[in-house]
Amino acid sequence: MLKLRGEQIYLRALEPKDLDFLYELENNTSIWEISGTTTPYSKNVLQLYLDNAHRDIYDVKQLRLCICDLKDSVLGLIDLFDFDPKNNRAGLGIVIQDSSNRNKGVGVEAIDLLCDYAFSVLNLRQLFVNVSESNDISIHVFEKLGFERVGVKKDWIFTEGVYKNEILFQKIKK
Repeated sequence: MLKLRGEQIYLRALEPKDLDFLYELENNTSIWEISGTTTPYSKNVLQLYLDNAHRDIYDVKQLRLCICDLKDSVLGLIDLFDFDPKNNRAGLGIVIQDSSNRNKGVGVEAIDLLCDYAFSVLNLRQLFVNVSESNDISIHVFEKLGFERVGVKKDWIFTEGVYKNEILFQKIKK
């Protein structure tokens, strides 16, 4: 039986009440490197995004879910992106907003739940993840969850005046 609820978190669709959380997260420059963001977002633009968040993954090629603790506080976001139903694959991205909620198993549980959903409901064959070579914690998490390191994209990310390599991970459904 599929669950989007784990022992300490659950995943849910974006709601209109998430505007302030989304505004704070998307405008947090410390995560722009992983999100690819280069300019701030207005609340108006984010409201338009929320107004369309109900659209189907087959239409918009993306699914964004909130990671919530069991007290209903939003801790972060997890995404499927570049959804490709023809080739049965998608990218996976995750961000936990507050560093105090990291290294507690929240990310592992969220990724595990989303992988189960992607493989069993969407019938995907593979998921891929892009991780900065300097992000040791994320590298550890994805390897722990059975993602295989399949390549390095040289000088892929330009941030703070330097180029960084990005590692490509892949998980294929067994």
